[in-house]
Amino acid sequence: MDWTHHRFCTLWRLPAPPDAVYAVLERAEDYPRWWPQVREATRLDDRTGRMRIRSFLPYDLTFTVREVRRDPAAGVLRAELSGDIDGWSRWTVTAHGTGSLVRYDQEVRVRKALLRRLAVPGRPFFRANHRLMMRAGRRGLAARLRTV
Repeated sequence: MDWTHHRFCTLWRLPAPPDAVYAVLERAEDYPRWWPQVREATRLDDRTGRMRIRSFLPYDLTFTVREVRRDPAAGVLRAELSGDIDGWSRWTVTAHGTGSLVRYDQEVRVRKALLRRLAVPGRPFFRANHRLMMRAGRRGLAARLRTV
């Protein structure tokens, strides 16, 4: 087993229409305004940006995000990630009752040297760290949607 490989799936139910949710998610450069763990998000060009994230554990991950699919009709945003983590991420936003269901999928390999050395003993902590970040992201997005 490759202990540096991680696969995540997170579901968020939000009381906002899918179009409104998608409109906020497609503006990754604004994530630091509503998602505390996204410390920096800089647009480099129309399809590429740079992000720095940090959750509860004391380490930053910096990576390039390259958009590979933007499909508002399907509610899909997919990106390739490279840097301290390599892999892909995908947002899928669908109608759910009177609101939205947001699914976040991510499959990455950790490239940051320290995290690779700690891959086996640190794995449960890294996964918990990701859950905490995603929980805060859901709260931040819900608050942001109340203001738009």
